[in-house]
Amino acid sequence: VQLQASGGGLVPAGGSLRLSCAASGRSFRAYEMGWFRQAPGKEREFVGVISRLGGSTYYADSVKGRFTISRDNAKNTAYLQMNSLKPEDTAVYYCAAREGVRVFNSREFDSWGQGTQVTVSS
Repeated sequence: VQLQASGGGLVPAGGSLRLSCAASGRSFRAYEMGWFRQAPGKEREFVGVISRLGGSTYYADSVKGRFTISRDNAKNTAYLQMNSLKPEDTAVYYCAAREGVRVFNSREFDSWGQGTQVTVSS
C-alpha cells in the first residue's frame, strides 16, 4: 500500500488541524492505520492507531483527549484530527499501515507515508 499524508501547516497554540492519509494499492480496509510523529532531535513517537473498520482506536497518553483518529474506507483515507494543539506537538507527522494480526497497541507497522510538517506557534 502507498500512503500520502497531507494537511500539515502552521497553527497557533490552542488551534486545530486535520491531517489526511490517502492510501492506494490493496484494499484499504485490510489495514490498521497508525499515526506517528517526529520532532527535531527526537525519536519517532507513536500517536495512535485505528482498527480496520474504525471501531477501535488507541492513543498515546500525550495526545489522548485532544487527538482523534478516524477513517473513511470508501475514500481510502485515514484522518488525524488534532485539537487544543500545543507547541510541543510540533513535529513531522507520518501515517503508517499494517495488515495481519498484531497486538492492537503495537508500534509495529509495515508501510509508511512521507511526513507532513505540523508547527504550533506559542
